[in-house]
Amino acid sequence: MGQIPGIVIAGGVLLALAVAALAYGRPRRRARDGGYVTGLEVGTEKPTNVVLRWLTTVDHRDIGVLYLVLGTVAALWGGVDGMMIRTELLTPEATVWDLETYNALFTTHGLTMLFFFVTPVFTGIANYFLPILIGADDMAFPRINALAFWLLPPGLALVRGGLITEVFAKGLEFVGYTVPLLFELEPVAMGWTMYTPMTIEMANPQIDMALLGLHLSGVATTMSAINFIATIFVERDEEVGWSNLDIFSWAMLTTSGIILFAFPVLGSAIVMLLLDRNFGTSFFAVAGGGPELWQHLFWFFGHPEVYILVLPAFGLISYMLPKLVGRRLFGFRFVVYSSLAIGVLSFGVWAHHMFVVGMAPQLRAAFMMTSLTIAVPSAVKTFNWLTTMWQGRIRLSAPFLFVAGGVGLFIIGGVTGVFVAVVPYDVRVHDTLYVVGHFHLIIMAIIPFSMFAASYFWFPLLTGRLYNRRLAQTQAFAMIVGAFLTFMPMLVMGNAGMPRRYAEYPEMFRPLQFVSSVGALLIGIGVILWIVNMIQSFRIGRPVRDADVWDLKETGQFSREWQWFERRLAERRGEASDGESE
Repeated sequence: MGQIPGIVIAGGVLLALAVAALAYGRPRRRARDGGYVTGLEVGTEKPTNVVLRWLTTVDHRDIGVLYLVLGTVAALWGGVDGMMIRTELLTPEATVWDLETYNALFTTHGLTMLFFFVTPVFTGIANYFLPILIGADDMAFPRINALAFWLLPPGLALVRGGLITEVFAKGLEFVGYTVPLLFELEPVAMGWTMYTPMTIEMANPQIDMALLGLHLSGVATTMSAINFIATIFVERDEEVGWSNLDIFSWAMLTTSGIILFAFPVLGSAIVMLLLDRNFGTSFFAVAGGGPELWQHLFWFFGHPEVYILVLPAFGLISYMLPKLVGRRLFGFRFVVYSSLAIGVLSFGVWAHHMFVVGMAPQLRAAFMMTSLTIAVPSAVKTFNWLTTMWQGRIRLSAPFLFVAGGVGLFIIGGVTGVFVAVVPYDVRVHDTLYVVGHFHLIIMAIIPFSMFAASYFWFPLLTGRLYNRRLAQTQAFAMIVGAFLTFMPMLVMGNAGMPRRYAEYPEMFRPLQFVSSVGALLIGIGVILWIVNMIQSFRIGRPVRDADVWDLKETGQFSREWQWFERRLAERRGEASDGESE
């Protein structure tokens, strides 16, 4: 059994998923899309069986919650990978994990965080709130919305399958059954960029499974993008025009447009990589397209992917910040235009990841200029945020602390990005920890911080309860300090020549590596505080009596989702009073 090619296993899994999707999506008779799937027909009542409800729902708010749960699980799983990496780097020698395990850790950390944490969480937030913000009853295609989500859990399992199959195989072995095939599926260790020819030459069949999982993720994300675009274009309330469309919906619309052009490129490249691995084609072989072709295709997806990740975060910050400081967003139109500019320019900068491959100097100069140019729209947003805060009603609430801390760290990450956009300096620090520090100061700051801010900002609306404010503020401070301590030393080490992805390093870097690991520990503590706060506040938090939690009526920013929440509270009070009178 151990000789079965990975592509055969992957094909079997794909066939099973296709059969399940067909069985799920074919009703016995035509019915209006929406509501909950009950058997083979569609109804609008929620099933009383909890498991059936969550497995068959096509309601946008339920699916949003499912996305948020999946993204949180993936974030914790990928975060454990990151903590294991930082534990190994406490010592210059590989003393905790072996080198192969270390390679697998940074591979699965990157793939999990990029494909199964960030995008699903933002998709979940958008699923829950975007229809409410634009006055729609649901997403344009509720069934496709549900199907897109249910492609992600098997995708995550396939990408992380090496560890899952090993644990499962050892469990079977413990009860007397040995399945050699399961032991053949080792965790993937080719790096999250999957560079050829190494990825082609590695014999681990789990790589084929992981590639299938990534392909499913791309299909799911593309389906969601089409759904968001259709919803924003055709499901808006008559009162919601392009001039008064909220800033978060603009961000999701731009992000969805980028996805439509970026993810099919990755999907095509993955198919070609599978063919090279299993059928002897030469798309990325030296005699064919060459390894450089993979880099072009991957980064043509990979750099727009950065903006697929950060644009929803930009939208969240632009949406929440004015409400948190009691002022209108400064330069609303310029924030929208800057998002659209990022969407266009993001496809013209991919080759700055390839300045060392030997491309012509003229091409390097052209990509350097576009890479510098794309910093301008991000700077526009940053200055607009700062101006919005100027003379605002600053209150050190947890959402504001996360927004302000995220913007501050993002500025540092953005400035370091300008440096690596310049060819001579990029050549100097290419494949060093400087790149890791720069990337994470942007990604870690603006993305998780905007998510944490949103979780506290909308927590009363989502749960009907108030969170522990002091615990939330403690978490915010811990994570801001932790992110700074984790990634700033990487800039120093990378500038001094410390390569990335090395489990072993010279003794001279031990102090900075220690500081970086301490910072990662603070981030981990902050995540634990957030989990405790969410669970305990959901259980015993003080019930919300007034929907205007953030005093938004005072500044005229009591937006649609809070109006919707106010109506729900009124309905609940009415039901409660009716119950008492009976």
